[in-house]
Amino acid sequence: MSQTYSKMLAKVQKFHDKHDFSNVKYRGHDMSYRILLTMEELGELAECFTKGKSDNEKAEELADLLILIIGHSIAMDVDLEEAFNEKMKLIMERKAIMGDFGIRVTEYKQ
Repeated sequence: MSQTYSKMLAKVQKFHDKHDFSNVKYRGHDMSYRILLTMEELGELAECFTKGKSDNEKAEELADLLILIIGHSIAMDVDLEEAFNEKMKLIMERKAIMGDFGIRVTEYKQ
């Protein structure tokens, strides 16, 4: 990996600025709308698997999701890098459990 998170954040910020997402009339920072867009992109990723699409198409859908998530942090004014690091500390201490569909790392207790 050659990019730092700060470079990725700057690129997404530039995209937001280009399209004036923060302008209330465009609703580009409206989290209800953004969550719906995320669900749409997640569905497109799922479709890649159910329709046997290529790894390149799967990677493109993952990139769409990453761009949206970074954009969420911009819209919410959240330091995503800090939140990520704090969350990783927590989940590294958790034990894994086996669910009905595979292994999970969660605080949930059976």
